[in-house]
Amino acid sequence: MIAPEEMAELARRIALHRDRAAFERLFDHFAPRLNGYLQRLGADPATAEEIAQDAMATLWRKATLFDPAKSSLSTWLFRVARNRRIDGLRRVRSEVLDESEPVLQPGAAPDPLALLAVQSRDEAVRAALGALPEEQLHLVRLAFFDALTHSEIAARTGLPLGTVKSRLRLAFTRLRRELEASGIVDAG
Repeated sequence: MIAPEEMAELARRIALHRDRAAFERLFDHFAPRLNGYLQRLGADPATAEEIAQDAMATLWRKATLFDPAKSSLSTWLFRVARNRRIDGLRRVRSEVLDESEPVLQPGAAPDPLALLAVQSRDEAVRAALGALPEEQLHLVRLAFFDALTHSEIAARTGLPLGTVKSRLRLAFTRLRRELEASGIVDAG
């Protein structure tokens, strides 16, 4: 397992020095994970491997575009792979576009009550998140916005794994309580 800070440093070495050893380390770590991710999204094994290699080639060619202040390297690479898969699907679909396809027909106007319910839920979630203590909110952000595992969060924050897990559990309990109080989540 490579720590997020080390991943960022390896990417920096690729960007600045075309460091093959750094690239090889990241390739060995990410290529199988990207391949598995793409297969879970529905790509056949050959296509998944091709897209995973293309994403890694993008790291080699465009490592200077990676900004550790904006996202983790993991997030950046998985986004590149996902976008490459979507681009490939679009190319295939555009070749066989059927204008009578229901998806291409204008949809019904959105239900105003449904939009209001979504807006109310979003406001309740934001308020519940805002009520969390800062240390819990920080861990929730790392888990859900940066998609880090508990172990990766522990490595990044320097907290023991058990502390990370208990703080996240406390945060979810508080969030559930707040959302139940606002009527967004059923108490059952």
